Amino acid sequence: GGGGHGHGHGGHFDFGEIMIHQMIHAIEFILGAVSNTASYLRLWALSLAHSQLSAVFFDRILMMSVTMNNVVAMFIAFFVFACATLGVLMGMESLSAFLHALRLHWVEYMNKFYKGDGYKFTPFSFNELENENADAPNKNK
Repeated sequence: GGGGHGHGHGGHFDFGEIMIHQMIHAIEFILGAVSNTASYLRLWALSLAHSQLSAVFFDRILMMSVTMNNVVAMFIAFFVFACATLGVLMGMESLSAFLHALRLHWVEYMNKFYKGDGYKFTPFSFNELENENADAPNKNK
C-alpha cells in the first residue's frame, strides 16, 4: 500500500528536489575524494623529502669526512650528522604524524560522524565531584 509509488516516502515525488539533493551528495563525494588524494600526496611528498634529506646529510657530511681519512673529522662529522638527522628529520616526521592525525580527526571523523546535536561538554572537575559529595546525605552513618 501507500501512495509513495515505490520510492518509500509516501509523499509527493519531486524529481527536481531529488536531483539537486543527489548532485549535492555527488559534489561532496568528489571533493572528499580529491581532498583525501591531496592529503596522501602530501604525505608522499614529505616522505620523499625525508629520504632526499637523509641522503644529502649522509653524502655531504658523513661520506665527506670518510674521504678525508681523518679520525677526528669522522667523529665530528658523525656528531653533526646525528644532530642534523635527529633535529631536522625527526622534527619533520613528528610534524607530519601530528598533522596527519589532526587531519584525520578534524576532516574525516568530524565530516562523517559528528553531528553537533548532543549535550554541552562539561570537563571533569574534582571540585564539582567534592561539591556533589558534600551536598549528598552521608549514607554510611
